[in-house]
Amino acid sequence: MFSGEMPTDELTAEAERVLRICTACMYCDGLCPVFPAIDGKHRFDLSDLNYLANLCHNCRGCWYACQYTPPHPFAVNLPATLAAVRRRSYADYLWPAAFRRAFRAPVAGIVAIVSLIMLATLALVLMSRPPAALFGADDSEGAFYRVLPWSVMAGAAGASLLWAVGCIALATLRFWRAIAPDVPRGALLRALAPALRDIVTLRHLGGGGPGCNDIGERTSQRRRLFHHVMVAGFAGTLLSTVTAAIYHHGFGVAAPYPLTSLPVLLGLVGGVVMLAGIGGLLWIEYRADSEPADRTEVALNVAFLVLLGLVTLSGLAVLALRDTPAMGLLLAGHLGLVFGLFLVLPFSKAVHAPFRAAALLRAAAEKAAAVARRKPDRG
Repeated sequence: MFSGEMPTDELTAEAERVLRICTACMYCDGLCPVFPAIDGKHRFDLSDLNYLANLCHNCRGCWYACQYTPPHPFAVNLPATLAAVRRRSYADYLWPAAFRRAFRAPVAGIVAIVSLIMLATLALVLMSRPPAALFGADDSEGAFYRVLPWSVMAGAAGASLLWAVGCIALATLRFWRAIAPDVPRGALLRALAPALRDIVTLRHLGGGGPGCNDIGERTSQRRRLFHHVMVAGFAGTLLSTVTAAIYHHGFGVAAPYPLTSLPVLLGLVGGVVMLAGIGGLLWIEYRADSEPADRTEVALNVAFLVLLGLVTLSGLAVLALRDTPAMGLLLAGHLGLVFGLFLVLPFSKAVHAPFRAAALLRAAAEKAAAVARRKPDRG
């Protein structure tokens, strides 16, 4: 397994060396958008490397197709090299920059911050609520807010989510300005629709058609499928939250809601579906060939998936045990996990989504510009 823990200059030089070999060979052209993007190029600056690394979907098709992988003297390991560059790009464009080290030891950073937030939430609840409110069985209307007032719950969630959205948006903007400073406006507008299609469908997790080499040489669509399942489950939980907000503010009905109510049903189905997607992705990470992987990026993936799984499981536990004395502590633990998740999002694997979207937009814009140049002059 490729560690990726080498000095910045060495990693940059290795990435450029590997990509030069790929541009000379181009046997893997058609497997993913990286190869059309490097066709005809012989020099790659840092912004090019960061762009290509995030354009790579880690399908690993090139690893199994390449004739220059170890033990060949060229020792080409494009998936692992781009994974290391990709992870470094998350830190390079991160805001605030003080948190860049979190990408070097993602598990330790995520565990430390989320644990601290959970403990702080539990301490707040224990100090502010009487024992009867915390340890007594209560499933009546407004029971959740007798554990933690709505204003505190909504305020903490809103502030931590706003922090995450702001940090990730600024990082993505910095990344976009670095990788696409000269994209023509017309090409960019024409690229919006095809780029959005690629982003939503995860087309490039198809490895050029047959699928990714998730586990060995055989291709499959598993990773693409599990990604879609996880996102669908997340959409269900998001709709549950929105519906609950409508119940609370529009109808004046406070949580918890009946088991047959729309917010509960959406949350239950969304949570179960989301766990299925998370479990599938973790299974792929466990079974995957380690040689074409970057060890720290794998840890980053697993830490994020496990955290998402814990948030989902804790939410389902609150739902299942809300009429028992355990509800208060379970709710406090769930909220601590949610607040912690929001706070660590800017330096977690979550940033891969907007960074990859930006890379796909540049690739689509370059394709649109190339098509425009090939059109005959009608003047």
